[in-house]
Amino acid sequence: MARALTDFTTLTFDCYGTLIDWESGIWDAMQPLIQVNQRSDVTRSACLEAFALIQSAQEKETPDLLYPKLLTRVHRSLADRYDLETSETMDENFGLSVPHWPAFPDSADALRILKKHFKLVILSNVNREGFAASNRKLGVEFDAIYTAEDVGSYKPDPANFTYLLEHLKSDLGVTPGQILHTAQSLFHDHVPASEFGLARAWIDRQDLANSDNWGATARVENRPEVDFLFSTMGEMAAQVEG
Repeated sequence: MARALTDFTTLTFDCYGTLIDWESGIWDAMQPLIQVNQRSDVTRSACLEAFALIQSAQEKETPDLLYPKLLTRVHRSLADRYDLETSETMDENFGLSVPHWPAFPDSADALRILKKHFKLVILSNVNREGFAASNRKLGVEFDAIYTAEDVGSYKPDPANFTYLLEHLKSDLGVTPGQILHTAQSLFHDHVPASEFGLARAWIDRQDLANSDNWGATARVENRPEVDFLFSTMGEMAAQVEG
């Protein structure tokens, strides 16, 4: 039976790509490397696609590496991919760029509305310090925050969702049937969440449902069905307010 948004008590969120505009943040953080090498042929779409492949492989290879260090390695690999000259400083600056990634314009207002109706929980592929900086842009207090640093692995590893469900039960008394997992990435979130039987809301900011624009996320051959589909967080909040 189809359910309404208000049937759930808890929204669990991916952050980057859903609430924070990580693609703009990634592309902006790549500019020093591109400009120093004077490479106008490196396009945003190609760079993001390469980032998706390199990052997912790096996360699988070094699941316990903190996200800034992981991004540092990704930057070095991107430079190698495009035959660009980089430096340790440029690599490290890219790794430290997460606090500068902007929030989507609708995220803070939407979260304030949703906070009136739900518990709000983060399940993110970053470290605690990186998320804390992003959280200041989002303007709400989340009921729980779980990061890759806490889990010791990166989504889509099922360990992250096992950790989420165990801690929601012990920390907040929330059971799986009360949860609506809300995310942009099919690869990082919707595929593993579906394997855990969680209800899911897809925030399809790239209009991927009607295109082939995967951006900075790895491709998924068999797209999972979702329970709710919204183009923005603002659209989701508006439906809740009715």
